[in-house]
Amino acid sequence: MSTDDNPSRAELAADARSLLRRALKGALATMDAETGGPYASLVTLATDPQGCPTFLISTLARHTKNLVANPRASVLIDGTDGLGNPLEGARVSIQGVAEPVDEELVAKRFVARHASSAGYAGFNDFGFWRLVPKGAHYIGGFGRILDFSPDELLTDTHNLKALFDSEEGIISHMNEDHADAIELYATQLLGAEPGHWRMVSCDSEGCDLQLEGKVIRLPFDEPAKVPEDVHKGLVNLAQRARAKAA
Repeated sequence: MSTDDNPSRAELAADARSLLRRALKGALATMDAETGGPYASLVTLATDPQGCPTFLISTLARHTKNLVANPRASVLIDGTDGLGNPLEGARVSIQGVAEPVDEELVAKRFVARHASSAGYAGFNDFGFWRLVPKGAHYIGGFGRILDFSPDELLTDTHNLKALFDSEEGIISHMNEDHADAIELYATQLLGAEPGHWRMVSCDSEGCDLQLEGKVIRLPFDEPAKVPEDVHKGLVNLAQRARAKAA
């Protein structure tokens, strides 16, 4: 049980997961291979099915050389854009171990939200990496400071292979045949501005909708386990959005 003024730990963990799923960029902190000191850089982000941050980086980049020498790293995701006082907004710092990843789904999910990366994602001197979280430090504004375990931060993907095998088809179908419903999700259910919103990813807890440089999270009423659950969830949300717009 909770209120808006006193959210539960589970609700704050859900907000941390949402911040991670919505992120288009973050500050990547590595240990400098030459000096041994901390080094922070800007990277574009997506997530894998579990919600681990993923990024596409050049082998020539300083942060990549750092990770090769020492894979321990942290990513800071800032959800404070547009606030007069950014300290009142939410942010999450994820600590973990980075690893190179060669998975088709990771690449597809990244390119879906960073279309310009399609031009160099296949270059030999670029590669995808994943940060496997060991913990997370979340600040949701004044007085809302929590440390989360990986189990609280990540989505359990056990027995969800069929859902993620269908993700690309679900997204393509929604963007090509139900663009009107996607805009209604954004405007009527999530309070976003009108525009050509498109679906860029889908997992068991919800879908991510993107308009240019902004991503918003559409949560399902119930977790999806199979593609049919996603279909039912999206239909119910569309009906709710249309009723609200009427």
